Amino acid sequence: MTHLWVRAEERADEARVALTPEGAAELIARGFRVTVEDSPTRALPFGDYMAAGCEAAAPGSWREAPADAIILGLKELPEEDTPLRHRHILFGHAFKGQPAGARLLRRFRTGGGTLYDLESLTDETGRRVAAFGYWAGYVGAAVTLKAWAAQARGEICGRVAAHADRAALLAELTEEMGDVLRPDALVIGAKGRTGRGATDLLAAMNVKAQLWDKEETAQGGPFPQILGYEILLNCILAEPGGPVFVPADAVGMARRLRVIGDIACDPGADYSPIRVYDRVTSWAAPALRVHAAPRLDVVAIDNLPAILPVESSRDFAAQLLPYLTMLDRMDQGVWARARSAFERHAP
Repeated sequence: MTHLWVRAEERADEARVALTPEGAAELIARGFRVTVEDSPTRALPFGDYMAAGCEAAAPGSWREAPADAIILGLKELPEEDTPLRHRHILFGHAFKGQPAGARLLRRFRTGGGTLYDLESLTDETGRRVAAFGYWAGYVGAAVTLKAWAAQARGEICGRVAAHADRAALLAELTEEMGDVLRPDALVIGAKGRTGRGATDLLAAMNVKAQLWDKEETAQGGPFPQILGYEILLNCILAEPGGPVFVPADAVGMARRLRVIGDIACDPGADYSPIRVYDRVTSWAAPALRVHAAPRLDVVAIDNLPAILPVESSRDFAAQLLPYLTMLDRMDQGVWARARSAFERHAP
């Protein structure tokens, strides 16, 4: 019997989950065994999983789960050096030279486990089968506008928090922006999932946006025209060798640019297209001021969809569920491709 173990997220400010109670009920009906760790922060009620027929487990008990259990989570595991012996499904952020990636891969190598990175779960064309991109773009644009509004008041953006739904987020943002003249924005990567989410949020807030995609960035840069917009939303999935949109010396150039929403958020990578900052930001301090006069703030939160945890969880889980039903055939299809990606990067 295939055993799926849904772990409680241990990262602060993270309430999302990759499997809904309805999805769990479908897996159980197909003969799967599903264990769900209790969580005081998960956006979907624990009782609903129990009603669906799941088995209960204590938070963090995946470490002692049976060896054949497949551990399902979303964000990174706690930074420890303990070996990892299970098969894990999560966003590992470990295959493109990210700073914490080598440490994570060592833990799998030492323990004999396998990372099925959700970023590597792709169809035959190489397209990811499940992604939070739309909600990252939607929420990223919202937080970037919050930073712009705070800057217009002579402040820096304060703490952000999870919202019950997008209507609540829009209501709060509308109040913060008030009746002031809206800024103009540039969205790079506008045709992708993330770009579409960002564009939809800007439209809902009556913010005029210029939309760029591969055609506008194909020449590789430099792109001095980017500095002519008040807001930049970077929505591309950066890869080694990609173009630089905002070089490090842009802070001292003549510019209208005041706030950058780096939704892709790869500040520790040498291929990052935004070079004016060096660390992610947080819910407690969403905006990093990288230049004082004229002001330039960067928003670079790496779990943006968690600000709308219910909607983003249900959307992502619906995308992922058809592939979870194939966990009894992990030597085929998307799971085989994900394992091959792991083996290439952690020989």
